[in-house]
Amino acid sequence: MTKRILIVDDEEDIRDVVRVSIEEFAGWLAMTAASGGEGLQIARTEALDVILMDISMPDMDGFQMCEALKADTQTQNIPVVVLTAKALQGDSDRFAKLDVAGVITKPFNPITVWRQVAEIMDWSV
Repeated sequence: MTKRILIVDDEEDIRDVVRVSIEEFAGWLAMTAASGGEGLQIARTEALDVILMDISMPDMDGFQMCEALKADTQTQNIPVVVLTAKALQGDSDRFAKLDVAGVITKPFNPITVWRQVAEIMDWSV
């Protein structure tokens, strides 16, 4: 069965690069959201295998979105993989408390980012 991935990032270029990698190289279905709020709406209405999310976003950052996902019974079991350029020392503690599945740091290789997701999720490729 095809994996269903939601990419949440306020940068259109990042969303597009990750979407192409996921769809073209992995053959998975990718959906995109430009904000945490939009991502939450999609997460509540779609059956998702994982959410790839940026941390630094306006309005609702990735930490806030993670907290909202975990607080909602409809979305609390969707694994989250963080895409971030700013993995600060204290962030790893915050990621652990939010129970994220993994972290992919930017810049990432657009050709192999899908493999990083598969490894984090322990999906055979």
